[in-house]
Amino acid sequence: MLKSMTGFGRAEKSVGNKTFLVDIKSLNGKQFELQLKLPAFLKPFEFDIRRLLSSNLGRGSVDCMISLKDTGTSKPVTINTDLAKAYYQPLAELSAALNLDPSHILSTLVKLPEVITPNSETLTDKEWADFQQVLLSAIEDLNTHRLDEGRSLEEELLMRINNILKQQEEVIKLEPLRQVKIREGITRLLEENVGKENYDSNRLEQELIYYIEKIDITEEQVRLKNHCDYFKELLSETDDSKGKKLSFILQEIGREINTTGSKAYDSTIQKCVVLMKDELEKAKEQVLNVL
Repeated sequence: MLKSMTGFGRAEKSVGNKTFLVDIKSLNGKQFELQLKLPAFLKPFEFDIRRLLSSNLGRGSVDCMISLKDTGTSKPVTINTDLAKAYYQPLAELSAALNLDPSHILSTLVKLPEVITPNSETLTDKEWADFQQVLLSAIEDLNTHRLDEGRSLEEELLMRINNILKQQEEVIKLEPLRQVKIREGITRLLEENVGKENYDSNRLEQELIYYIEKIDITEEQVRLKNHCDYFKELLSETDDSKGKKLSFILQEIGREINTTGSKAYDSTIQKCVVLMKDELEKAKEQVLNVL
C-alpha cells in the first residue's frame, strides 16, 4: 500500500460563534515544508498547529490556509486606528498623484489586513479543542486523497518493475548465445589473421574462459532479480512512509542494469538494457511522489 505526497483536504465547522474553513494542499518534497496562513487570533496556537500537520502528514510541500467565515451574526470588532492612519497617508498621496476620487479611500482602508479584527484575540480552551477536530478532519480528507493517488502510483510502479523483469528474462535467454558468439568471433579472427595452424588451441581455450568469466553477468542478474523482488515486497507492506526506501532500491536496480550494459558486448542484450533503463527512469519519476 502506497501513499502519495500529493493531495487536497478541506474541512469546515462552526466553533462557538466562528466558522472555520481549513484547506490543505500537499505536493511532493524531500522533507516536510509548510506554508501556513491563519487568522491573527490563532497565532498563539501556531506551534501546535504546525506540530499536528507535521506529525500527521510526514513528508511533502504543504500549503495550509485557515480562514474564518462570517456566520451572519454580529460580532464585536476592533479598529486599529494607528494602522489605518499609517495606511491612509500613502493611499492619499497615490490618489492625488493619479487624480483619483479620494472619497473611496475609506472603503479601501477597511479591507486592508489587520485594520478591522474581531475583539476576541484568541480561542477558549473549548474552542481550541473543537478547532483541532476541524484541522484533523481536513488532514484526514487529505490523507484519503493521498491513498487514492497512492493506489495509482503502486500500479504504475509495479508495471515498471515487471517490465524490467521481462527484459531481464530475455537477457538470461540470450546469455548462453552471447558466450557462443564471443567464442566463435575470437576464433574466426585468429583463423583469418594468424591461421588455424599458427595458434595454440589449448591456450586459446584458457584465455577464452578467463575473458568470458570477466564479462559474465550472472551475478548482476541475480542481484537485479533480488532488488526487483524486494521492491515489489516493499510495495505491499502497510508502512505509510516508504518513498525513500523505494528510491534507494531503484538506485541499486540501476547499478545492476548499468553493469549489465557495460559487460554485455552484445547488441541484442544492449537493446534489452536500453528498455530496462527507460522503465527505470519512469519508475524514478513516479517514486518522487511517494510519501
